[in-house]
Amino acid sequence: MTEPERIVVQQSFPDPRPTTNPYIVMLRDALTATPGLEVRTFSWRRALLGRYDVFHAHWPEILVAGQSPAKALVRQGLTVVLLLKLRVTRTPIVRTVHNLHLPEGISRRERAILRWFDRRTTLRIRLNPTTRFPDGTAYETILHGDYREWFGRYPRPEREPGRLGYFGLIRRYKGVEQLLEVFSRVPGDDLRLTVAGKPSTEELAETIRALADRDERVRVQLSFLQDSELADLVGRSELIVLPYRDMHNSGGVLTALSLDRPVLVPDNATTAALAEEVGPAWVSRYADLTPEVIREAAEHAREVEGRPDLSARSWADAGPQHATAYRRAIGLLRRGRAVSS
Repeated sequence: MTEPERIVVQQSFPDPRPTTNPYIVMLRDALTATPGLEVRTFSWRRALLGRYDVFHAHWPEILVAGQSPAKALVRQGLTVVLLLKLRVTRTPIVRTVHNLHLPEGISRRERAILRWFDRRTTLRIRLNPTTRFPDGTAYETILHGDYREWFGRYPRPEREPGRLGYFGLIRRYKGVEQLLEVFSRVPGDDLRLTVAGKPSTEELAETIRALADRDERVRVQLSFLQDSELADLVGRSELIVLPYRDMHNSGGVLTALSLDRPVLVPDNATTAALAEEVGPAWVSRYADLTPEVIREAAEHAREVEGRPDLSARSWADAGPQHATAYRRAIGLLRRGRAVSS
Protein backbone atom coordinates (compact mmCIF):
# COMPACT_ATOMS: atom_id res chain seq x y z
CA MET A 1 0.00 0.00 0.00
CA THR A 2 1.39 3.40 -1.01
CA GLU A 3 2.17 5.74 1.87
CA PRO A 4 0.32 9.09 1.65
CA GLU A 5 2.37 12.11 0.65
CA ARG A 6 3.59 13.87 3.77
CA ILE A 7 1.91 17.18 4.60
CA VAL A 8 3.56 19.58 7.03
CA VAL A 9 0.89 21.54 8.92
CA GLN A 10 1.70 24.69 10.86
CA GLN A 11 -0.94 25.14 13.55
CA SER A 12 -1.90 28.54 14.97
CA PHE A 13 -1.81 27.25 18.57
CA PRO A 14 1.41 26.95 20.64
CA ASP A 15 2.51 23.95 22.67
CA PRO A 16 -0.41 23.14 24.99
CA ARG A 17 -0.30 24.18 28.65
CA PRO A 18 -2.34 22.84 31.59
CA THR A 19 -5.03 25.46 30.92
CA THR A 20 -5.24 24.84 27.17
CA ASN A 21 -8.66 24.01 25.72
CA PRO A 22 -8.90 20.18 25.65
CA TYR A 23 -10.16 20.39 22.06
CA ILE A 24 -6.76 21.70 20.99
CA VAL A 25 -4.84 19.01 22.88
CA MET A 26 -6.95 16.18 21.49
CA LEU A 27 -6.79 17.62 17.98
CA ARG A 28 -3.01 17.80 18.14
CA ASP A 29 -2.84 14.20 19.33
CA ALA A 30 -5.26 13.01 16.63
CA LEU A 31 -3.30 14.77 13.89
CA THR A 32 0.05 13.54 15.18
CA ALA A 33 -1.25 9.95 15.06
CA THR A 34 -2.40 10.33 11.43
CA PRO A 35 -0.06 8.84 8.77
CA GLY A 36 1.21 11.44 6.33
CA LEU A 37 0.86 14.43 8.65
CA GLU A 38 3.58 16.35 10.43
CA VAL A 39 2.16 18.80 12.98
CA ARG A 40 4.01 21.89 14.17
CA THR A 41 2.75 24.00 17.04
CA PHE A 42 2.95 27.77 16.77
CA SER A 43 5.77 30.17 17.37
CA TRP A 44 6.40 33.29 15.34
CA ARG A 45 9.79 31.93 14.31
CA ARG A 46 8.26 28.68 12.98
CA ALA A 47 5.40 30.49 11.26
CA LEU A 48 7.55 33.15 9.58
CA LEU A 49 10.76 31.23 8.84
CA GLY A 50 9.65 27.61 8.61
CA ARG A 51 8.61 25.69 5.52
CA TYR A 52 5.23 23.97 5.61
CA ASP A 53 2.38 23.02 3.30
CA VAL A 54 -0.68 24.31 5.19
CA PHE A 55 -1.33 26.96 7.83
CA HIS A 56 -4.23 25.85 10.08
CA ALA A 57 -5.88 28.68 12.02
CA HIS A 58 -8.34 28.38 14.88
CA TRP A 59 -8.94 31.75 16.55
CA PRO A 60 -7.07 34.22 14.30
CA GLU A 61 -7.95 37.10 16.63
CA ILE A 62 -5.40 35.69 19.08
CA LEU A 63 -2.63 36.38 16.56
CA VAL A 64 -3.36 40.13 16.51
CA ALA A 65 -4.06 40.63 20.24
CA GLY A 66 -1.54 41.67 22.89
CA GLN A 67 -1.45 42.38 26.61
CA SER A 68 -0.56 46.02 25.90
CA PRO A 69 -1.08 48.34 22.92
CA ALA A 70 2.61 48.07 22.03
CA LYS A 71 2.59 44.27 22.10
CA ALA A 72 -0.63 44.20 20.10
CA LEU A 73 0.90 46.47 17.46
CA VAL A 74 3.93 44.19 17.15
CA ARG A 75 1.76 41.09 16.78
CA GLN A 76 -0.40 42.82 14.20
CA GLY A 77 2.71 43.67 12.20
CA LEU A 78 3.89 40.07 12.43
CA THR A 79 0.49 38.84 11.26
CA VAL A 80 0.71 41.09 8.20
CA VAL A 81 4.16 39.67 7.42
CA LEU A 82 2.78 36.13 7.90
CA LEU A 83 -0.07 36.77 5.46
CA LEU A 84 2.36 38.17 2.91
CA LYS A 85 4.57 35.10 3.30
CA LEU A 86 1.63 32.74 2.84
CA ARG A 87 0.60 34.60 -0.32
CA VAL A 88 4.11 34.61 -1.81
CA THR A 89 4.69 30.92 -1.03
CA ARG A 90 1.16 29.98 -2.13
CA THR A 91 0.49 28.26 1.18
CA PRO A 92 -3.21 27.61 1.84
CA ILE A 93 -4.91 28.72 5.04
CA VAL A 94 -7.35 26.23 6.52
CA ARG A 95 -9.49 27.75 9.24
CA THR A 96 -11.62 25.95 11.79
CA VAL A 97 -14.68 28.16 12.28
CA HIS A 98 -15.15 28.19 16.05
CA ASN A 99 -17.02 31.53 15.92
CA LEU A 100 -19.12 33.01 13.14
CA HIS A 101 -18.44 36.67 13.89
CA LEU A 102 -15.46 38.89 14.67
CA PRO A 103 -14.90 39.57 18.37
CA GLU A 104 -16.48 42.67 19.89
CA GLY A 105 -14.39 45.58 21.11
CA ILE A 106 -11.43 45.13 18.75
CA SER A 107 -9.68 48.00 16.97
CA ARG A 108 -10.22 49.03 13.36
CA ARG A 109 -6.70 47.78 12.57
CA GLU A 110 -7.42 44.36 14.08
CA ARG A 111 -10.71 44.19 12.20
CA ALA A 112 -9.01 45.03 8.91
CA ILE A 113 -6.28 42.40 9.39
CA LEU A 114 -8.79 39.72 10.38
CA ARG A 115 -10.93 40.48 7.34
CA TRP A 116 -7.85 40.16 5.15
CA PHE A 117 -7.07 36.88 6.90
CA ASP A 118 -10.59 35.73 6.13
CA ARG A 119 -10.27 36.63 2.43
CA ARG A 120 -6.98 34.72 2.25
CA THR A 121 -8.52 31.55 3.73
CA THR A 122 -8.65 28.72 1.20
CA LEU A 123 -10.88 26.26 3.04
CA ARG A 124 -12.98 26.33 6.19
CA ILE A 125 -13.76 23.53 8.61
CA ARG A 126 -17.17 23.71 10.23
CA LEU A 127 -17.75 21.89 13.51
CA ASN A 128 -21.43 21.21 13.03
CA PRO A 129 -23.68 20.63 10.01
CA THR A 130 -25.76 23.78 10.49
CA THR A 131 -23.03 26.34 9.81
CA ARG A 132 -23.77 28.25 6.61
CA PHE A 133 -21.25 29.96 4.35
CA PRO A 134 -21.64 32.24 1.32
CA ASP A 135 -21.94 30.54 -2.06
CA GLY A 136 -18.57 29.54 -3.46
CA THR A 137 -16.96 28.95 -0.06
CA ALA A 138 -14.87 25.79 0.19
CA TYR A 139 -15.49 23.88 3.39
CA GLU A 140 -15.44 20.48 5.06
CA THR A 141 -17.58 19.29 7.97
CA ILE A 142 -15.64 17.70 10.84
CA LEU A 143 -17.77 17.35 13.95
CA HIS A 144 -16.37 18.61 17.24
CA GLY A 145 -15.03 15.54 19.05
CA ASP A 146 -16.35 14.40 22.43
CA TYR A 147 -14.59 14.63 25.80
CA ARG A 148 -15.33 11.17 27.19
CA GLU A 149 -11.75 9.97 27.22
CA TRP A 150 -10.45 13.33 28.44
CA PHE A 151 -12.65 13.38 31.54
CA GLY A 152 -12.65 9.60 32.02
CA ARG A 153 -9.60 9.90 34.28
CA TYR A 154 -11.56 11.72 37.00
CA PRO A 155 -13.92 10.28 39.64
CA ARG A 156 -17.60 10.35 38.70
CA PRO A 157 -19.71 11.59 41.65
CA GLU A 158 -23.37 10.77 42.08
CA ARG A 159 -26.02 13.23 40.97
CA GLU A 160 -27.34 15.44 43.75
CA PRO A 161 -31.13 15.89 43.60
CA GLY A 162 -32.15 19.38 42.55
CA ARG A 163 -28.67 20.59 41.70
CA LEU A 164 -28.27 22.62 38.51
CA GLY A 165 -24.97 23.90 37.15
CA TYR A 166 -23.33 26.40 34.83
CA PHE A 167 -19.62 26.27 34.05
CA GLY A 168 -17.16 27.92 31.70
CA LEU A 169 -15.74 31.35 31.00
CA ILE A 170 -18.33 33.97 31.92
CA ARG A 171 -18.87 36.56 29.20
CA ARG A 172 -21.77 38.89 28.53
CA TYR A 173 -23.06 36.89 25.56
CA LYS A 174 -23.29 33.71 27.63
CA GLY A 175 -26.34 34.99 29.50
CA VAL A 176 -25.27 34.15 33.07
CA GLU A 177 -26.84 37.34 34.46
CA GLN A 178 -30.16 36.38 32.86
CA LEU A 179 -29.88 32.84 34.27
CA LEU A 180 -29.38 34.18 37.80
CA GLU A 181 -32.25 36.64 37.46
CA VAL A 182 -34.65 34.01 36.11
CA PHE A 183 -33.56 31.37 38.63
CA SER A 184 -34.31 33.80 41.47
CA ARG A 185 -37.98 33.64 40.39
CA VAL A 186 -38.17 29.83 40.44
CA PRO A 187 -40.42 29.05 43.43
CA GLY A 188 -39.52 26.56 46.14
CA ASP A 189 -36.29 25.52 47.79
CA ASP A 190 -35.80 22.12 46.13
CA LEU A 191 -33.54 23.46 43.34
CA ARG A 192 -30.02 24.86 43.76
CA LEU A 193 -27.74 26.49 41.20
CA THR A 194 -23.93 26.49 41.03
CA VAL A 195 -22.24 28.98 38.70
CA ALA A 196 -18.52 28.40 38.21
CA GLY A 197 -16.05 30.03 35.87
CA LYS A 198 -13.85 33.06 35.38
CA PRO A 199 -15.62 36.31 34.39
CA SER A 200 -14.15 38.29 31.51
CA THR A 201 -14.06 41.53 33.54
CA GLU A 202 -14.16 42.53 37.21
CA GLU A 203 -17.28 44.57 36.49
CA LEU A 204 -19.04 41.43 35.29
CA ALA A 205 -17.78 39.53 38.35
CA GLU A 206 -19.30 42.16 40.64
CA THR A 207 -22.62 41.89 38.78
CA ILE A 208 -22.63 38.10 39.16
CA ARG A 209 -21.84 38.31 42.88
CA ALA A 210 -24.58 40.87 43.48
CA LEU A 211 -27.18 38.73 41.71
CA ALA A 212 -26.07 35.57 43.52
CA ASP A 213 -26.16 37.25 46.93
CA ARG A 214 -29.89 37.81 46.50
CA ASP A 215 -30.62 34.06 46.46
CA GLU A 216 -29.34 31.68 49.13
CA ARG A 217 -29.91 28.76 46.75
CA VAL A 218 -27.12 30.05 44.48
CA ARG A 219 -23.41 29.33 44.89
CA VAL A 220 -20.74 30.96 42.73
CA GLN A 221 -17.07 30.15 42.15
CA LEU A 222 -15.67 32.96 40.02
CA SER A 223 -12.35 31.47 39.01
CA PHE A 224 -10.86 29.21 36.37
CA LEU A 225 -11.89 25.58 36.89
CA GLN A 226 -9.38 22.77 36.83
CA ASP A 227 -10.57 19.76 34.84
CA SER A 228 -11.09 17.77 38.01
CA GLU A 229 -13.27 20.54 39.46
CA LEU A 230 -15.27 20.77 36.25
CA ALA A 231 -15.88 17.02 36.18
CA ASP A 232 -17.00 17.14 39.81
CA LEU A 233 -19.40 20.04 39.23
CA VAL A 234 -20.98 18.45 36.16
CA GLY A 235 -21.14 15.02 37.80
CA ARG A 236 -22.99 16.33 40.84
CA SER A 237 -25.50 18.25 38.72
CA GLU A 238 -28.76 16.82 37.45
CA LEU A 239 -28.89 19.42 34.69
CA ILE A 240 -26.39 21.80 33.08
CA VAL A 241 -27.86 25.14 31.98
CA LEU A 242 -25.98 27.04 29.26
CA PRO A 243 -28.07 30.10 28.34
CA TYR A 244 -25.80 31.53 25.63
CA ARG A 245 -27.47 34.31 23.68
CA ASP A 246 -25.77 33.07 20.51
CA MET A 247 -25.00 29.35 20.69
CA HIS A 248 -23.15 27.94 17.69
CA ASN A 249 -20.22 25.71 18.67
CA SER A 250 -20.22 24.89 22.37
CA GLY A 251 -17.53 22.84 23.99
CA GLY A 252 -19.50 23.22 27.22
CA VAL A 253 -22.50 21.36 25.81
CA LEU A 254 -20.28 18.51 24.62
CA THR A 255 -18.48 18.43 27.97
CA ALA A 256 -21.77 17.97 29.83
CA LEU A 257 -22.97 15.32 27.39
CA SER A 258 -19.61 13.53 27.55
CA LEU A 259 -20.09 13.33 31.31
CA ASP A 260 -23.62 11.96 30.77
CA ARG A 261 -25.53 14.97 32.03
CA PRO A 262 -28.45 16.54 30.12
CA VAL A 263 -28.37 20.19 29.11
CA LEU A 264 -30.80 23.11 28.83
CA VAL A 265 -29.90 25.38 25.91
CA PRO A 266 -31.50 27.93 23.57
CA ASP A 267 -33.51 26.53 20.69
CA ASN A 268 -31.86 27.10 17.30
CA ALA A 269 -30.80 25.08 14.28
CA THR A 270 -27.56 23.95 15.93
CA THR A 271 -29.13 22.70 19.16
CA ALA A 272 -32.02 21.09 17.26
CA ALA A 273 -29.54 19.12 15.13
CA LEU A 274 -27.61 18.14 18.26
CA ALA A 275 -30.77 16.88 19.96
CA GLU A 276 -31.58 14.75 16.93
CA GLU A 277 -28.03 13.38 16.89
CA VAL A 278 -27.50 12.50 20.57
CA GLY A 279 -31.12 11.85 21.58
CA PRO A 280 -33.79 14.46 22.35
CA ALA A 281 -33.99 13.50 26.02
CA TRP A 282 -30.47 14.88 26.52
CA VAL A 283 -31.02 18.34 25.03
CA SER A 284 -33.87 20.44 26.42
CA ARG A 285 -34.41 23.63 24.42
CA TYR A 286 -36.26 26.86 25.02
CA ALA A 287 -37.36 29.93 23.07
CA ASP A 288 -37.45 32.14 26.19
CA LEU A 289 -35.78 31.28 29.49
CA THR A 290 -38.42 31.41 32.21
CA PRO A 291 -38.79 29.96 35.72
CA GLU A 292 -41.24 27.42 34.28
CA VAL A 293 -38.71 26.32 31.64
CA ILE A 294 -36.02 25.78 34.28
CA ARG A 295 -38.29 23.76 36.56
CA GLU A 296 -39.68 21.63 33.74
CA ALA A 297 -36.18 20.88 32.40
CA ALA A 298 -34.95 20.00 35.90
CA GLU A 299 -37.82 17.59 36.44
CA HIS A 300 -37.25 16.04 33.01
CA ALA A 301 -33.50 15.65 33.65
CA ARG A 302 -34.21 13.61 36.77
CA GLU A 303 -35.76 10.92 34.59
CA VAL A 304 -32.95 10.73 31.99
CA GLU A 305 -30.86 7.54 32.18
CA GLY A 306 -28.13 5.92 30.12
CA ARG A 307 -25.70 7.79 27.88
CA PRO A 308 -26.16 10.19 24.96
CA ASP A 309 -25.15 8.94 21.52
CA LEU A 310 -21.78 10.57 20.73
CA SER A 311 -20.67 7.92 18.23
CA ALA A 312 -20.37 10.49 15.42
CA ARG A 313 -17.78 12.45 17.41
CA SER A 314 -14.92 9.99 17.70
CA TRP A 315 -11.43 11.51 17.71
CA ALA A 316 -10.24 8.45 15.76
CA ASP A 317 -11.97 9.95 12.72
CA ALA A 318 -10.75 13.52 13.23
CA GLY A 319 -7.17 12.99 12.04
CA PRO A 320 -7.98 11.40 8.66
CA GLN A 321 -10.78 13.93 8.10
CA HIS A 322 -8.39 16.83 8.67
CA ALA A 323 -5.82 15.21 6.37
CA THR A 324 -8.48 15.14 3.64
CA ALA A 325 -9.26 18.82 4.27
CA TYR A 326 -5.58 19.77 4.07
CA ARG A 327 -5.06 17.90 0.80
CA ARG A 328 -8.16 19.48 -0.67
CA ALA A 329 -6.99 22.98 0.32
CA ILE A 330 -3.62 22.38 -1.32
CA GLY A 331 -5.34 21.21 -4.49
CA LEU A 332 -7.71 24.16 -4.55
CA LEU A 333 -4.93 26.69 -4.24
CA ARG A 334 -2.89 24.98 -6.94
CA ARG A 335 -5.88 25.14 -9.27
CA GLY A 336 -6.57 28.72 -8.25
CA ARG A 337 -10.16 28.15 -7.25
CA ALA A 338 -12.33 27.27 -4.26
CA VAL A 339 -15.69 25.49 -4.38
CA SER A 340 -18.19 24.34 -1.76
CA SER A 341 -18.59 20.72 -0.78
